[in-house]
Amino acid sequence: DKADFRLDFYNPDGSESFCGNGSRCAVTFANDLNWVGKTGTFDGFDGLHEFSIETDGFVWIEMNVNAQAEKHAEGIYINTGAPHFVYPVAKVADTAVVETGSAIRYDNRFKPVGTNVNFVEKISDQEIRIRTYEKGVENETLSCGTGVTACALTIGKAPEVAVHSEGGDLKVRFTEENGVYANILLGGPAKKVFTGTLEL
Repeated sequence: DKADFRLDFYNPDGSESFCGNGSRCAVTFANDLNWVGKTGTFDGFDGLHEFSIETDGFVWIEMNVNAQAEKHAEGIYINTGAPHFVYPVAKVADTAVVETGSAIRYDNRFKPVGTNVNFVEKISDQEIRIRTYEKGVENETLSCGTGVTACALTIGKAPEVAVHSEGGDLKVRFTEENGVYANILLGGPAKKVFTGTLEL
């Protein structure tokens, strides 16, 4: 009654979470099936999300941020639908993502849930480059929508930040006032790459 569809996302270890990029793909899939039009709402792990699809297939989804950023000695912690630690570095290409990310992910500060870890290189207030260690995967992933959002909010500046990840380029739009983020949108392309049949 409250949304066009519900999305349940599971990490490789079986844990459930919200996935920004997975949600953009699910929106495109639902549109391909004619379940939804170019705009609508879906229900996810962290609540309701509005979405829109542009004519070129670029998908925008509304992100839920339920806490202010917490400053730590080496970075910033924020929940953008999933917990993220943002770690500024001089050059992401030279970062030991798995080794450093794993140490922070299991740090006592973030127990018992743990945290994802994003290493971010600031190009300008409106452009950053990131690499991400994801909990539940326990390795580097090529792109993380909630991580992209976390980095854009804490390292970039409103109204829009371009984010380069190993898996592609995304955009984050938002407003900010006194450390409170609002009107947060994650955008990027999503296209079908294959179709298959699964027999159950």
